[in-house]
Amino acid sequence: MEIITIGDGLITFDPKSKGPLRFVNQFERKIGGAELNVILGCARLGLKAGWISRLGKDEFGKHILNTVRGEGIDVSEVKLMEGYSTSLNFKEVQESGAGKTFYYRKGSPTETLTPELLPEDYIRQAQVLHVTGVFSAIDDRNSAVILKALKVAKENNVKVSFDPNIRLKLWSKEKARKTIMTFLPYVDYLLAGREELELLFETVQDNELIEKLRQFPIEYTVIKDGENGCYLLENDGWSHFPGVKVSKVVDTVGAGDGFDSGFLYGTIRGWSVEKTLQFANAIGAMVVQVHGDNEGLPYLEEVECFMGEREMIER
Repeated sequence: MEIITIGDGLITFDPKSKGPLRFVNQFERKIGGAELNVILGCARLGLKAGWISRLGKDEFGKHILNTVRGEGIDVSEVKLMEGYSTSLNFKEVQESGAGKTFYYRKGSPTETLTPELLPEDYIRQAQVLHVTGVFSAIDDRNSAVILKALKVAKENNVKVSFDPNIRLKLWSKEKARKTIMTFLPYVDYLLAGREELELLFETVQDNELIEKLRQFPIEYTVIKDGENGCYLLENDGWSHFPGVKVSKVVDTVGAGDGFDSGFLYGTIRGWSVEKTLQFANAIGAMVVQVHGDNEGLPYLEEVECFMGEREMIER
């Protein structure tokens, strides 16, 4: 396996009309989850991908499992749990395009995945393990699962990719900071937003931020900055890699996950970091042009066409 992840999968209900959620009567069912989006993106690009998770043994859990299996992702470590409901979230979209997310994921079936039940051999045979802060935010006990997974990865020369993906609706700043700081000694690739790094290291001063980041053995630290592209920490400063301008932004949800999948693809394929970040920026730009958490995650040939590296024949 080239890339695996650990995380919750959930059903996302997208409103079919705009305005306060209490006045919305119709929704469209989709699937989502930060880690799930990334692994979907990796699979579509052509990586051999696997997912460790627990879903409810209900109609929603079966739908997610079948969908993910159909994307070519290995689901041998995804279990349907009796007596648990699959996690949900509902989106609210205002006329301005601004939105909110309402989570219903307490008592997630992932709480049945304990450190003792972690499939260590599955982690050992991977090239990269990708995790995010969301899984730990869902339930305090999940942090122990992630920490053990990181230790297994490090002991077996498996690279670790980490996206803080801090969701303050799920946990406090203090708890997020305390937990994530225990993960960073094991991280090889840190893919974060600027605000997330400032929250974690409790500073907005660039020199202090860089100094604190340098205390960890992180190979690549990348700041994702939306349409502006991204920044790579190198030689005690930030190198900028411009984003790709698009004519219309439809939905920004999932763009960061798409960036992560592009970064992981290029890294696993042994590309230069410059080519990898340009590729990741392109995928982020493609994702924001499509509604949905993961519907805009592209196949490799689509990215190549978008970047002008392959000719697109439309008719």
